[in-house]
Amino acid sequence: MLRFAIGRLLQAIPVLLIVISVTFLLVHSAPGGPFSADKAVPPEVIKALEAQYNLDQPLWQQYLSYLGDVIQGDFGPSFKYSGRTVNELIAAGLPITAELGLYALLIALIIGITAGVMAAIRPNTLQDYIPMSGAMLGICMPSFLLGPLLVLVFGIYLDWLPVSGWGDIPGDKILPSITLGAAYAAYIARLSRGGMLEVLSQDYIRTARAKGLSEPLIIVKHALRGGLIPVVAFLGPAFAGLLGGSFVVETIFQIPGLGRFYVQAAFNRDYTMILGMTVFFATLIILFNLLSDMLAIWLNPKLRQQSRGDS
Repeated sequence: MLRFAIGRLLQAIPVLLIVISVTFLLVHSAPGGPFSADKAVPPEVIKALEAQYNLDQPLWQQYLSYLGDVIQGDFGPSFKYSGRTVNELIAAGLPITAELGLYALLIALIIGITAGVMAAIRPNTLQDYIPMSGAMLGICMPSFLLGPLLVLVFGIYLDWLPVSGWGDIPGDKILPSITLGAAYAAYIARLSRGGMLEVLSQDYIRTARAKGLSEPLIIVKHALRGGLIPVVAFLGPAFAGLLGGSFVVETIFQIPGLGRFYVQAAFNRDYTMILGMTVFFATLIILFNLLSDMLAIWLNPKLRQQSRGDS
């Protein structure tokens, strides 16, 4: 397992290098600059600012300087938030975004596993068709459409839940969590159904039924561990996707997390903020993918043997 983890981490180094290089080139090739504004700024002021942030250097020198800072864990100062570094802004927004992602993942797991298991118990019946149709609807409906619909129904028409903020009013975390977790609940439902169908057709499940064990006991004690392996493998990229995909939800519900910083950085042409957030999210995706793969290997003896053979 240790060799597997080390091998995956070594493979992540060129991936991160490509992410940094491509993002750096795209950001600097975009029209305008971090100090462009509607109000005219004297050329000498712009030159002074560019010299302060090393933007007057050749592009290759800027790239090497930034790469050296990233290796040391320093994403540099923000161009728009004076006196604050990108690391400080990430540290300020990460707890809120992580909390939102955790709530959304819990909702996705509860709804998705329940729907998937119910569908797998009685395939090709209404008990299968109804939750899987709902899963397909959840996959097709984007968060920028679902969020306003939930706000319209539960926030405006019914007036049950607040429609903005985070932690200020009781219940203001419900709608954003549902909006962000709905699509992932749909994916988890389909993965749970497929995994459970495969396990329920195995010989040891037939043996358990022949011994007279109750169906709930067979599902909980014997089938879930193997049937949910696809879900476990999905958890890593899912949580990383929840963190990285919260931009729209945080904007809709006015949540002061990383997503809003990222969106504002794009509008403000805050080079270091865009680069730092991109590298940070790419690192999270790699780490969560690694953790989910290691957990799936631990749950599945066949994968353990395969990983030992590969190492």
